[in-house]
Amino acid sequence: MIRVIATIELVKGRRDDFLAVLRELVPKVLAEEGCLEYGPWVDVPTSIPTQPEARHDVVTMVEKWESLQALETHLMAPHMLEFRQTTEPMRVGVTLRILEPA
Repeated sequence: MIRVIATIELVKGRRDDFLAVLRELVPKVLAEEGCLEYGPWVDVPTSIPTQPEARHDVVTMVEKWESLQALETHLMAPHMLEFRQTTEPMRVGVTLRILEPA
C-alpha cells in the first residue's frame, strides 16, 4: 500500500474553478482498480504556531493506492489525461510525495 500527497498550486483566484472540475473526476478515480482513497483537501487557518500560513490557492490531494503499479495506471487513465488538459490553465505547479508505511 502507498499513500500519495499531491500538492497542486493554482493560479490566484482559480481554486473554486479547479475544485468544480475535480469534483467530477473524483468518482471516476474512486472506481479505478487499486484506488482505496482519493480526495481533495484545503488548508485550514489556525493559531497553531508550527503550522505555516494557510495557502488559499493550493489544493492537496490525499490518496491511498494498493500498489505503485495501480498509481502508475491511474496517472495514464483517459479521464486523468483529460483532467490535466482541462485544468492546465488553472495550475501553476504540482508536486507529488509518494509514501509507504515505515
